[in-house]
Amino acid sequence: MPENDAPRWPSDDKDTSSAEPKGTKGEGEATMWLPMTGMANGKTEELSVPKVTPESGSWFEPVVEVEEEPDVPETPTPKWSAFEPVTPVEPEQREEPKTLFVQPVEPQHKDEPDWDQFDRGAEPPRPEPRQEQPRQEPPRRPEQNRVEPPAPAPVPSATMHARPVRIEPAEERFDSEATVGIQRPEPPSQEPPAAETGAAPAPKPKRKRKALLITTLVVVLLLAGMGGAAAMPKVSNRLGLPWAPNAPKGEIPKPAGITRVLHGPDINGAGPTKEGLAAALAGPAGSPDLGTLTGTVVDAASGEVLWDKNSGTPLTPASTTKILVVAAALLSMDHGTQFSTKIVQGAEPGTVVLVAGGDPSLTSLPLGTDSPLYPGAAHVDDLVAQVKKASGGKISKVQLDISLFKGPTSAKGWDPEDTAAGNTYMAPVLPVMADGGRTDPKNDHAPRVANPAAALTQKIAGKLEAQAGGTTTAPKDAKVLGEVKSQPLAEFANSLMQLSDNLMADVLARQLALAKGAEASFTGGATTTMDVLKQAGFDLTGVQINDGSGLSDQNKIPAKVLSEILAVAAAPDGKDPRTAKLRPLLAGLPVAGGSGTLEKRYGDPSSAAGRGWVRGKTGTLSGVNTLAGVVLDTDGRMLVFALMSSGSDQNKGRAALDVVAATLHKCGCR
Repeated sequence: MPENDAPRWPSDDKDTSSAEPKGTKGEGEATMWLPMTGMANGKTEELSVPKVTPESGSWFEPVVEVEEEPDVPETPTPKWSAFEPVTPVEPEQREEPKTLFVQPVEPQHKDEPDWDQFDRGAEPPRPEPRQEQPRQEPPRRPEQNRVEPPAPAPVPSATMHARPVRIEPAEERFDSEATVGIQRPEPPSQEPPAAETGAAPAPKPKRKRKALLITTLVVVLLLAGMGGAAAMPKVSNRLGLPWAPNAPKGEIPKPAGITRVLHGPDINGAGPTKEGLAAALAGPAGSPDLGTLTGTVVDAASGEVLWDKNSGTPLTPASTTKILVVAAALLSMDHGTQFSTKIVQGAEPGTVVLVAGGDPSLTSLPLGTDSPLYPGAAHVDDLVAQVKKASGGKISKVQLDISLFKGPTSAKGWDPEDTAAGNTYMAPVLPVMADGGRTDPKNDHAPRVANPAAALTQKIAGKLEAQAGGTTTAPKDAKVLGEVKSQPLAEFANSLMQLSDNLMADVLARQLALAKGAEASFTGGATTTMDVLKQAGFDLTGVQINDGSGLSDQNKIPAKVLSEILAVAAAPDGKDPRTAKLRPLLAGLPVAGGSGTLEKRYGDPSSAAGRGWVRGKTGTLSGVNTLAGVVLDTDGRMLVFALMSSGSDQNKGRAALDVVAATLHKCGCR
């Protein structure tokens, strides 16, 4: 209830209340005293009901007419601010008590009780104990000199009283308890003007306004939150709202039929003509950015040479040398061949030996994490776990056996910096290491360590809580404590071609030499590679190789040798018995603008037509740019090409080669 809603009962139709000044016990409240009748000298005379006259059916000030008695003893009456009004509860099975309106007399003495104590919860003095009435909402203090209008009054009843006096059926009178007040009047339909009541109009209840304000604020916040959420792209897309980014901008098209059929190259239709192809390549192949260009284009379906420019002239091939090494390995080795890395029991108690088996792809990444550089590679942790289980953990020393490979760790024609520590594209060619000798197993361009085999030995010793014990030769028929194997040959070759991994290519050349009973060295690998290709029927006139990677600037290969090998790999099934063996070679070729060493190329408008269509092996050295691979033309015809540029700038030479290959894709050329 608002503070000024406590009713006040004046003695007549005018406000004759007096106000205590601020700071007194009443805090400036108006206290009205009604003289009592019939109570002097202990009399029990019954009092009459006062006459009340309403004014115009609105809020009114009741007029109480009471006969005044001259010698009425002074009776202290508590201030109304000290009481908490409640609605009296009618007693069960008892006659309803009568409540009379009396006019208390202003007290003339100062022996008044400390009524403030009742505000603190103390019980007021009572004539005798009686049943306590239930509490209602406490009244608020009225403003100074203000008379609140009561409800439109019917005839005053027993539940509406000023100074309540309770009369029992036996005509005994009792003062009401201090906690019993006046029943709250019902508010009228309209408030009276201030002039009629002589007081300012009562303010409207604040609680309802406060509740309404809070409710409105909550609703606004909820609507704002819902609106903000609905504006988010994820929410609007999920709900399919009209402003969603994924909302259809037009009518939804009708479903179209799709035929899930993969179409291979067209091997029966008409291929490009020599004249048409020569006309199409005249401009791109004559670019001065290519320096000295040699090359050839072959129809894979027929084997016919469609375009040729000095393709028999040997030039430095750079990394296209890898095509020869991979082709020889695929032709002479089982495609499921895996390269093993072992740890065996050493000659001395507590000693084990790491036996290198020629697998540089072994990864140091944790078990369950596949190598992004060498998918399917074996894990160092797997090898260590096997050794711990087999040995019971009683290992004090780890030694290294790298006797599998022979000869120098770098080839003729290499730059001395090619195997220096910190180099990013090569490491010493050793038969065992982790992640190709890189310091970061996930980064192809991470620096390489100077001695990757020794670094792996130290890593394994640390995992076994032992010490690295130098190099040795493992005892024959030593007990194998752990063994892991590389990915199969076809996958090994795929990783090699995609990354143009120099170390893997030279290791593969040695593995090829071992498979053929030759020495696992640079010389043995190069000789075995050429021998296998010659035995397979390829003309290697003018070929000279010193390594398997192409880092040697003394390697020489004619463009026609590269195109012949690729043409057999791309030939229709069943046409050439060598095709089935060489087909995996094509799978390892990087895709223009999509993978491997071609991923960042074919972005220029002049070569963009080749994106996704050209697949080729790149080669780059100082002054040397090469590209050899396959491409489908606009008629679906498979064309094989080999392009070798000498004396060209690296960036300009690469871009010019890409334009030539993209032109082959755009060519119908009939």
